[in-house]
Amino acid sequence: MNGHDGTNFEKILVCCGTCCLANNSMDIDSGLKERIQQAGLPLEVEPMVKATGCSGLCENGPIVRFLPDDLCYYKVKPGDVDEVFEKTVLNKQEIDRLMHREPEQRNRVRTREENSFYKKQFRIALRNTGEIDPFSIQDYMERGGYSAAKKALKMTPEEILTEIEGSGLRGRGGAGFPTGRKWRQCAGIGRYPKYTICNGDEGDPGAFMDRCILEGDPHSIIEGMLIGSLAIGANSGYLYIRNEYGLAVRTMEEAICQAREKGFLGKNIFGSGYEFHLQIVKGGGAFVCGESTALMASIEGNTGEPRAKYIRSVERGLWGQPTLLNNVETWANIPEIINRGGSWFSSIGTEKSKGTKVFSLVGKVKNNGLVEVPMGITLRELIFEIGGGIIGGRRFKAVQTGGPSGGCIPQELLDMKVDFDSLEAADSMMGSGGMIVMDERTCMVDTARYYINFLSEESCGKCVPCREGLRRMLEVLDGITEGKGSEEDLELLIWLGSMMKEAALCGLGKSAPNPVLSTIKYFRQEYLSHIRDQRCPAGICKKLTTFRILEEKCTGCGLCKKNCGVGAISGKPRLSHVIDEELCTRCGNCIDVCRFQAVEIG
Repeated sequence: MNGHDGTNFEKILVCCGTCCLANNSMDIDSGLKERIQQAGLPLEVEPMVKATGCSGLCENGPIVRFLPDDLCYYKVKPGDVDEVFEKTVLNKQEIDRLMHREPEQRNRVRTREENSFYKKQFRIALRNTGEIDPFSIQDYMERGGYSAAKKALKMTPEEILTEIEGSGLRGRGGAGFPTGRKWRQCAGIGRYPKYTICNGDEGDPGAFMDRCILEGDPHSIIEGMLIGSLAIGANSGYLYIRNEYGLAVRTMEEAICQAREKGFLGKNIFGSGYEFHLQIVKGGGAFVCGESTALMASIEGNTGEPRAKYIRSVERGLWGQPTLLNNVETWANIPEIINRGGSWFSSIGTEKSKGTKVFSLVGKVKNNGLVEVPMGITLRELIFEIGGGIIGGRRFKAVQTGGPSGGCIPQELLDMKVDFDSLEAADSMMGSGGMIVMDERTCMVDTARYYINFLSEESCGKCVPCREGLRRMLEVLDGITEGKGSEEDLELLIWLGSMMKEAALCGLGKSAPNPVLSTIKYFRQEYLSHIRDQRCPAGICKKLTTFRILEEKCTGCGLCKKNCGVGAISGKPRLSHVIDEELCTRCGNCIDVCRFQAVEIG
């Protein structure tokens, strides 16, 4: 069948990542399949409608892509299926309203290559997500899947270790420890059995990098773990995935079954005599189980609590045996490193941070979604070129990297390179790759309070510095946001944070004060406004906020009145409105919807 502009039209890909599924993408997939079948099209090439993993631009899903033309439709609804089939599939007509509109230029773009969200991306870990049907091992193999494992089986463990070390890959789970060094340490221990583990316990608010890889490209993880096991001499591995990731669990279960049937898992893999067995362990959803020793305790059937790392896991890990643990993204990089060489991977990125990194770009940014970029890209490029800038034309205020234990980076550092060392120098961290963008309507004191509250609830409570330190921090921050703070509180928060960094048992406890310490460092004046002026400049802390309408700017359009849920705003059309402070609940709807900047924070 001829597609757009005379090119062959062979495949239709329907994104079925979690976000698109939530917007009924499976109905779109089945609807297109049904119409193509019913029509009995006299096609030269049979169209194939594939349900794929996440395409990345989650904000604009469900996404439908036509190959090889690369025509992309966004925000497609099940009700659009008839129109898409009639116009695009049958009559080769493009539907302008379903194409992506660039946030700044406002022009429509036809293809993914023309879309600014994808232009600066470089996909290694995400190379297959959105491209293949995750439930089809054949799809994976058609894109070179399991060729790296076959190659590794002909290599010696030393040759595999040399490639991984040469790549400069650092663990993508948070700490950034050199992967090759970890593998060599584990390979050097002469006790057996050994184990490999994939950490799929992604618990950071707003983070979904690992989830999308698990759901969209499960075989790359299996292949990476198989190669890692060859390097250290392990015959068993575990995938630890939190139970609420239902689709990820189902995808991995099916992938493991298919790999066994093909002889890529089990005994005598590829006729080599080598055996490797893999099984899934479902986590209960505790945030602390993202920490390696707590995760291993959970697999063993014990309470998920961390232990002191006097002896590292590569020597005594799961059941006291040498254990190699990496996260999902790290494992997904391994097949490409073996196939293309460690020197190829190390040519990407910065001097000390090689390769690419996957981020979930969320918050007050126009293009929310999953991105993979070379290490060393600047925050400005990520937020304003890929992310399309700030929603509603508001001013950028900060970006938090690294999940709830990460720091908040201010506007002055927008041109900072994103790599492990630069983020740490800015009192933040790479973490697993969460990136939350905040605008001028975000209160940094309330943001710090939110994360400390989350971490306090998720703390396992085993060590006093983390358990009590977080509680005391939360009490102090509650007081400041309610107008009961003092300037001495800032020094107390800094002291508590320093104590936790020094004395907490695990990495989660040591990094937990980062949101507080970074916001005091970069937004100290905002804390002082809460304390000295009894005012929240962002208009978020309700006890320190009042709103008023500026008579000279109000046009009387009535939008604020219409969106006030408690009837606190009154006024006649085309005349200035007023807010009744007694009725006002300080929800902020009025300032958020006003197009004339007529609402002021008191």
